Amino acid sequence: MVPLRLFILAIVALLVALVPAEAASKKKKPAPAPASAPAEAPAPKGGAAQPLGQSGSWTAYQAQDGTGLVCYVMAQPQKSEPAGSSRKAMAMVTHRPGEKIANVVSFVEGYPIKPGSEVQIDIGGSKFDLFTKDDSAWARTAELDRMIVASLGKAKQVVVRAAPQKGAATTDTYALAGFAKALALIDKACGVKR
Repeated sequence: MVPLRLFILAIVALLVALVPAEAASKKKKPAPAPASAPAEAPAPKGGAAQPLGQSGSWTAYQAQDGTGLVCYVMAQPQKSEPAGSSRKAMAMVTHRPGEKIANVVSFVEGYPIKPGSEVQIDIGGSKFDLFTKDDSAWARTAELDRMIVASLGKAKQVVVRAAPQKGAATTDTYALAGFAKALALIDKACGVKR
């Protein structure tokens, strides 16, 4: 009788040990973030970026760095070609009032751009060429920055074309719905008047 009792106890102990493990393996995993969630904001050196608000696909942030307050809006493309790439492209407009700089337009492609090439942007039919360094592109002058920002506020989308060091050229399309409202948030936070 003792061996049967030990056998039953061993079976019960085994079942008790397996039930919590099985229940734990059936716990629901958290849902992944929606594809439309804004990218994590790149914070300037010196402080974490604080969100000011979101409008459309554009999010406004402010932060502190060694020169003082920095305000910027950013968005990720709503469409990227070729499809399936895992790069982290983004568009940004930045104000740095401590340096008396406003409306700096930049596009981060998420890969090393072909040296010596330019990135072309098309904003509702207005086309601009931007200079490049590493994985980013910028306007050549403050006046061109102002023209691009004015165009971004009036158009429905901006299409960005770039050539990587290796591989096929890319095309990113950013929706501009909400851009003007997000820009107004950083204008107010950084004291930029239009």
